[in-house]
Amino acid sequence: MRLVIQRVSQASVQVDGEIAGQIGRGLLVLAGVSDQDTKADVDKLVQKIIKLRIFEDENGKTNLSLKEVDGGLLIVSQFTLYADCRKGNRPSFTGAGSPALAKQLYEYMIEQCSKEVERVAHGIFGADMKVQLTNDGPFTIILEN
Repeated sequence: MRLVIQRVSQASVQVDGEIAGQIGRGLLVLAGVSDQDTKADVDKLVQKIIKLRIFEDENGKTNLSLKEVDGGLLIVSQFTLYADCRKGNRPSFTGAGSPALAKQLYEYMIEQCSKEVERVAHGIFGADMKVQLTNDGPFTIILEN
């Protein structure tokens, strides 16, 4: 599993002109799944996401977690995180997981995050989505299992 995590002051995702999910302060998580990923991988990464100390404390140090700042999560599936451009200019997505597995693990990730964080929003798996965000920092981290 490959995640791009962005600390945001706000983020939203639209499908067909309608807001599917939005948050204020928190984390936008773009999630890509490979065929080797399991629920155990998701569990490990969910714990990492919610415990990342990337929010500033009263002294301006990145020392606080998502829970400590009462932040939200916006989770968006993105198979293109597995793009391989080493051979030519047209990306190959053979490293991305099958749609059935990816959807299962994406929904599982949303479910697990909802057990940990009060505000969890998400996109719609497989839809053409428009993501808007204000990256706070900017602060972007890539996590892989």
